[in-house]
Amino acid sequence: MPKPVLLDATARGVFTIAATPFLPDGSLDPESLDRMVEFYEEKGATGLTILGMMGEAGKLSDKESKIVIDRVTARATVPVVVGVSAPGLAAVKAMAKAAMDRGAAGVMVAPTAGLRTDEQIIGYFEMVADALGEIPWVLQDFPLVTGVQITPRVLRAIFDACPTCVMLKHEDWPGLEKIGALRRMEAEGARRLSILCGNGGLFLLEEMLRGADGAMTGFAYPEMMAEVVRLMTAGDEGRARDLFDAYLPLIRYESQPGLGLAIRKHTLARRGAIAHATVRRPGPALSAATIAETEALIARQEARLAALG
Repeated sequence: MPKPVLLDATARGVFTIAATPFLPDGSLDPESLDRMVEFYEEKGATGLTILGMMGEAGKLSDKESKIVIDRVTARATVPVVVGVSAPGLAAVKAMAKAAMDRGAAGVMVAPTAGLRTDEQIIGYFEMVADALGEIPWVLQDFPLVTGVQITPRVLRAIFDACPTCVMLKHEDWPGLEKIGALRRMEAEGARRLSILCGNGGLFLLEEMLRGADGAMTGFAYPEMMAEVVRLMTAGDEGRARDLFDAYLPLIRYESQPGLGLAIRKHTLARRGAIAHATVRRPGPALSAATIAETEALIARQEARLAALG
């Protein structure tokens, strides 16, 4: 098996946050993992991120997590980042080692709950870097879920203290000013990191204008994100806006807290990326009304795309 290319600060494009497919009885669906990887790559993903929060990582056993890593890294031809966040650093270290041994390009870590002061946050990520050793890692900044608020100044202190941190997974909301502040610090001489953004792609256009390198999120139409990133990088903002606008109603609908993953999985199953739309318990099932609303949005989206040509 060839040695994987490790993640570094030049990463850009779309690292799709991959769903974890389940059978109707809630058991893992390994065959759909293979199909899903091929789907994401065909639709323009330049990387994959697995076992993230929207990948239902917290609902998997250790054995199941390793099955997911094995299947995805064996099939993928793009870099794979593995979410390894855990309450304790021993678990972070063990899962990171397992991921890298299986061919991952790097790992992603979110702050543990309970961090409140700037010193606590910086100290925690210094311990993360020490535990991971030479493994390149992504800092997941998602305060709406973690409850940990990290300012640009504190992020900069972490990046300076931890050279193996090569990417920020930016998922603050509102957070556009944070991207701008970090890029200004880099213009003044600080080390440059890759910034890929989440939030379901809801602010992708503005994030690119502020200096982001792309997206790391799981919207069910990754080809939209790939094309918007390509167009914005090429300087074709007008075409990028037209394309983004066509998908925006569905992005908005998929962004509903508590329900978004079920909507995303419905759409992925509809598109043939996974066999079933199952969300593992505890998790919602879509009502007939929600499915009908999703289908209406998809139909309007397809009509708008056809009109764009």
